[in-house]
Amino acid sequence: MADILATYLLAFGIIGFAATEAPTNIKYEPNWDSLDSRPLPLWYDQGKIGIFIHWGVFSVPSFSSEWFWYHWQGPKQWPSILNFMDKNYPPGWTYADFAEQFDTPAGIYNPDHWAEIFNASGARYVVQVAKHHEGFTSWPSKHSFNWNSMDVGPNRDLVADISTAVRKYPNLRYGIYHSLFEWFNPVYLQDEANGYKTQDFPFTKSLPELYELVNAYKPDVVWSDGCPSTDAYWNSTYFLAWLYNESPVKDTVVTNDRWGDNCVCKHGGFLTCSDQYNPGTLNVRKFENAMKLDGASWGYRRDMKLSDVISIERLLQTIAKTISCNGNILINVGPTKDGTIPPIFEERLHQMGSWLAVNGEAVYKSRPWLHQNDTVTQGVWYTQREELNAVYAFVFTWPEKVLKLSAPFSTPQTKVTLLGSYTAEFNYTYSPSAGLFIDIPPIPFNRMPCEWLWVFKLTNVKG
Repeated sequence: MADILATYLLAFGIIGFAATEAPTNIKYEPNWDSLDSRPLPLWYDQGKIGIFIHWGVFSVPSFSSEWFWYHWQGPKQWPSILNFMDKNYPPGWTYADFAEQFDTPAGIYNPDHWAEIFNASGARYVVQVAKHHEGFTSWPSKHSFNWNSMDVGPNRDLVADISTAVRKYPNLRYGIYHSLFEWFNPVYLQDEANGYKTQDFPFTKSLPELYELVNAYKPDVVWSDGCPSTDAYWNSTYFLAWLYNESPVKDTVVTNDRWGDNCVCKHGGFLTCSDQYNPGTLNVRKFENAMKLDGASWGYRRDMKLSDVISIERLLQTIAKTISCNGNILINVGPTKDGTIPPIFEERLHQMGSWLAVNGEAVYKSRPWLHQNDTVTQGVWYTQREELNAVYAFVFTWPEKVLKLSAPFSTPQTKVTLLGSYTAEFNYTYSPSAGLFIDIPPIPFNRMPCEWLWVFKLTNVKG
């Protein structure tokens, strides 16, 4: 019902999906009615694709997932992790000992190479995990003594490394992920024991870190996570009011919805709702699908198998489904402890980039169409570019002889082309009762514009 209502409202111009630049003369108040009224900066909606980087102390054991410490020494200890530690590390080993092995050897770690890969992928922004729930900060935070990347492990500012490298490319913007809480921080645990009636942890740790990150590194994305208790405990609305009104990135920054357990999927800039959120139906509010290349973990795993890694076909299909429903996609990579991106991840990103080089017209600056997917031919999803008077059909399986589309209505001016194809136009027939029938001529394999997921451009059609 929500999808039908949204489509109706869009059709009659009651709502729209084109983002606008945030007005600079509005003062946002520290309440959700005011904060939620702020338009998303245009660059975010137009960019569509981002890269997520999960890299921290958890990359050293590189076993199970980035939740390794919690599953090792938290309230519900995982037998597989206890067994892993018994067999591979001496008695008395602590999680802090892993930080000593979180190094970035010269000649191996190269942030410029990372940025080169991200740029080649066709992504438009990069979000680095600056602090996960383990509390280790990837910058020399004044609020994380001896538990940061300058004091232990790499002995360098990893946030400065990546942000500087990424910003060498005009197409890329830089953002940070920051966990509000920390599993084993005693100040947080005391607030929790007090029923969150005290706020020592937000005011002495989380909030100072956020102000520090924004002022020092000027990120265009502030991706919050780890938010047990409400936004009132975290003082989130006051931080966001400062971020939107006074911060050095007030006109360009975008935020997500994880600012308290009462506002997830309700309040903030774009909605994430849950990890790998991909509703498959039209969302009136902008959402982001944060998803993993390794299906089992956000962080690097030494025991990762090829079968755990998403195929390029499935990745491109996920992109098409996401953007057709008014979403962006944030694609995660987990680097190794010594600062290399596993070749299988690099391959996926280069494959994506080669596909976007052909089909980016249907992705960047696109908007949802009146129909998200075709109801007759399975595996066909749509976007539109109004300024080009074009609708794009993302076709998951190459059609034999004829592609039948039930959603578009042709007009006397309708033209059908294939993005990247040497064929100027495709012949078609149209029946109001049956739909659009596109003739698919034989195309030599070496003349196909791409290897996976093809995009047909339909100009001057109606829905």
